[in-house]
Amino acid sequence: MPSRDEALAITLSIAAALMAVLLAVIAGAGIGPQPATEGGPPGGPACAEWTDGCVVCRRTPDGLACSTPGIACVPAAPRCLRPTGVPI
Repeated sequence: MPSRDEALAITLSIAAALMAVLLAVIAGAGIGPQPATEGGPPGGPACAEWTDGCVVCRRTPDGLACSTPGIACVPAAPRCLRPTGVPI
């Protein structure tokens, strides 16, 4: 049986390793393929609102506004939801 100091060292080592893994997962969450909606809408400027099934983006007077994707979403091909000039 390890001494109290050895047990503490083991516990702290495990906690540090878990923290490193957690930080790596958090840092890696923003890396990877970006949603198809970030490249622009299908049809270019003729589309005012579009989605890839995960994120919905809309042209606003202040620029592009997009929703946040769900945790388990798998993006599909982007499709236009509202052509430019069609009221909301």
